[in-house]
Amino acid sequence: MSTPDNAPEGLTEARMRFIYTLRSRGVTDARVLSAMERIDRRDFVTGIFSDRAYEDMPLPIACGQTISQPSVVALMTEALQVGPRDKVLEVGTGSGYQAAILSQLARRVYTVERHRPLAREAQKLFDKLGLTNITCMISDGSYGLPDLTPFDRIIVTAAAEDPPGPLLAQLRVGGIMVVPVGQSDTVQTLIRVVRTETGYDYEELRAVRFVPLVEGLGH
Repeated sequence: MSTPDNAPEGLTEARMRFIYTLRSRGVTDARVLSAMERIDRRDFVTGIFSDRAYEDMPLPIACGQTISQPSVVALMTEALQVGPRDKVLEVGTGSGYQAAILSQLARRVYTVERHRPLAREAQKLFDKLGLTNITCMISDGSYGLPDLTPFDRIIVTAAAEDPPGPLLAQLRVGGIMVVPVGQSDTVQTLIRVVRTETGYDYEELRAVRFVPLVEGLGH
């Protein structure tokens, strides 16, 4: 993997350890690992936490939100099984890191964020990095983007009590949604939902911890 000529000493090694950590956490999909190599998490972590960008831990960002743990980002992306022709909806842009990873795998990524400052900063970063296949929108993500349905893949980066009905309805037949589900901040389960001709198939993947999915727009 490449790093700038003026990169701080040890950065290349840190990113190599970063990818090794993902593998040790059970991430095996070569396309996902390649995307995680190409997108530098350090671009999405600012201020006093930037030195911890390559650690496998969630970190605080603005508006009381977090940038997810890299291994969780990778495992959720792997579970989504994104194809190169897929149109993906992400609910909860946050720092933009997950959308940037998805942009390396999908044809088009639509990401929605309820907090205007986060959406603005994410869009600036997408533009700076030349990620032209991402569209960032300020919207109540719990309702998805009905005007752009159906989606091949939907990923939700905040925890709902149940898989949101409006989002399930926007998934094409054969499509996959990955969403954390739980009624408290401490007990949540990552669920993969596949839409079938007759309904939905649900699979529990692992325990996770995410900020709650909140209706309405933030500040």
